[in-house]
Amino acid sequence: MNIDPQQITGLVLAGGRGSRMGGVDKGLQNHQGLPLALHALLRLQPQVGRTMINANRNLGAYEAMGVPVWPDANADYPGPLAGFLAGLEHCETPYLVTVPCDTPQFPTDLVERLARALLEADAEVAIAATREADGEVQRHPVFCLMKAELVESLGAFIHGGQRKIDRWCGQQRCVEVLFDEAEAFFNANTPDELRRLQTK
Repeated sequence: MNIDPQQITGLVLAGGRGSRMGGVDKGLQNHQGLPLALHALLRLQPQVGRTMINANRNLGAYEAMGVPVWPDANADYPGPLAGFLAGLEHCETPYLVTVPCDTPQFPTDLVERLARALLEADAEVAIAATREADGEVQRHPVFCLMKAELVESLGAFIHGGQRKIDRWCGQQRCVEVLFDEAEAFFNANTPDELRRLQTK
């Protein structure tokens, strides 16, 4: 039993400030000849029924990737949850899954595994996690599958001044999905990490 991919909309999160990248638009940084966000989009598209991008700058460059582009409703870069909300507000399927623009090698079965866990646990939210070399479990809450009906809950949470994904997830029925491939979740937050990504 699993969710039909046609019932899931995929959202690439590219709306951040890129402060650790020197303020550049991270999703447009070159990785192996293509913008980072396009790598994420191309990896996500086969896993879902439709796709869109959340971005707050250079909207024309993102629109050129061929999918709808939605900025945050709030203009002050309130973080990934604002991207979640932009996606939920424009989601026409029962489920939304989010991936960040700076992690181009996430698993090709990411959505399938999140969806299966969500159903099995009768959860509303499923987030990816990996086990670090020291045995600690590291959550990756920007890799998140959620029911689209959570739009009102998230809107109220953000309008109440809250911004932490983990805190919002903690208010829902949330399941953590453990992935073995920690390297697949390597993300480029800094210029140095982007250079390291080129060699992977």
